[in-house]
Amino acid sequence: MALKGSCRCGAVRFTVQSHTPVPYQRCYCSICRKTAGGGGYAINLGADNRTLEIEDPGKAIRIFRAEIADEDDGHCEVSTGERNFCSKCATALWLFSPEWPDLAHPFASAIDSELPVPPSRVHLMLKYKPAWVAVNRDPHDRCFDLYPDQSLEDWHKQRHLWVE
Repeated sequence: MALKGSCRCGAVRFTVQSHTPVPYQRCYCSICRKTAGGGGYAINLGADNRTLEIEDPGKAIRIFRAEIADEDDGHCEVSTGERNFCSKCATALWLFSPEWPDLAHPFASAIDSELPVPPSRVHLMLKYKPAWVAVNRDPHDRCFDLYPDQSLEDWHKQRHLWVE
């Protein structure tokens, strides 16, 4: 499925192909929540990085790499994840990690294309959710303190939502 996305001010536009376009994962980690979240979480999609086409004539895209602190000893490590955003309006666009060079993870909030409605949701990284954030959980939703037990690909395939 072709996804079209942009930033709020229009300085950046992009297209990318996705086999996993259903916006079902809500991440409550402090990085996603603070850089891209609106309801106390952010929603990432999966896409084929090799198909990512970017229009950025003004060179507005910047990359943020978060520092991740170890809870036991306080040591910080810089994430390999590259959070691409517009430097003019601060819209979070997509996440890329060189550990998985074939994948890009556009933020659903940056997608302009109509996205499928998920049949259920996965709430992840709830260990980091602040008390003020209410988890709006439907009966078929699943919740995880950290990561879910299924990948984006497996979740889509199991529900016959994989798009060729």
